[in-house]
Amino acid sequence: MKISVVIRTYNESNHLGALLQGIQDQQLGEHTVETVIVDSGSTDGTLEVAARFPVNVVGIRKEEFSFGRSLNIGCAAATGDVLVFVSGHCIPVDAHWLAELVKPIADGICASTYGRQIGDETSHFSERQIFGKYFPTQDKLPQDGFYCNNANAAVLKSIWAANRYDEELTGLEDMHLAKRLVSQGLKIGYASKSCVYHLHSETWAQVRRRFEREAIALQYIMPEVQLGLPDVMRYFFSAVFLDLGAALQERQMRAHFTSILRYRYNQFRGAHKGNHFHRRVSREMKEAYFYPR
Repeated sequence: MKISVVIRTYNESNHLGALLQGIQDQQLGEHTVETVIVDSGSTDGTLEVAARFPVNVVGIRKEEFSFGRSLNIGCAAATGDVLVFVSGHCIPVDAHWLAELVKPIADGICASTYGRQIGDETSHFSERQIFGKYFPTQDKLPQDGFYCNNANAAVLKSIWAANRYDEELTGLEDMHLAKRLVSQGLKIGYASKSCVYHLHSETWAQVRRRFEREAIALQYIMPEVQLGLPDVMRYFFSAVFLDLGAALQERQMRAHFTSILRYRYNQFRGAHKGNHFHRRVSREMKEAYFYPR
């Protein structure tokens, strides 16, 4: 079976080399692999890093960019039987990441899978708690529901061809596709042994904007989800309380106290604003939401 790894990039030179080397180092048995990079105008040396590896680079113009459109372009350029999506700021934990991610698909258990994500010592403490919530150490093959995350995911190319990504969403294009697949009776699976380091390096404004645009998309995917101010306050204080408890248990309270407060504030401020976004997105705002980072 041939695997196509599709990576969206915009100024990802910090971690792209380690990711591409990690792909080369994968132990795949009888599987083969190709890598397709969809770049949306990097200026930091990303393309120079990519040129050191056997990859196919395709471009998308800034004014044409959306998360779904860039994936569709990458998928169309791919020639594999299975499409694997990984963020340009993710790094495989070991040489079995790729084989573990595609195994449930190759075995006919699932049409699509997603794998585990963890942070490292540079990650925000609260973000590591979020990773622990959504990416546990136990497999779910298949899982109930349609949660999925394209920072580390795979799908049969034939399934993508019949269900292309929505190109208008401001985010969560992965969950939108997964919901459609589940509605067709197809299975989504979580492969915990397929693990990557997911290394965000965002300002607080970027954290807030990420949760805001995801909340806008969630309104389209799940319009029944309404996030009122009382909900925001309850979730904020609960998250802070749990994070501080975890930090205290790990003897890291002093190091992360302020970061926990700021991360959770920006998370729920962005989520609340995005959940109440009902206006038509202007051209300027669409570029701000869609253009990465």
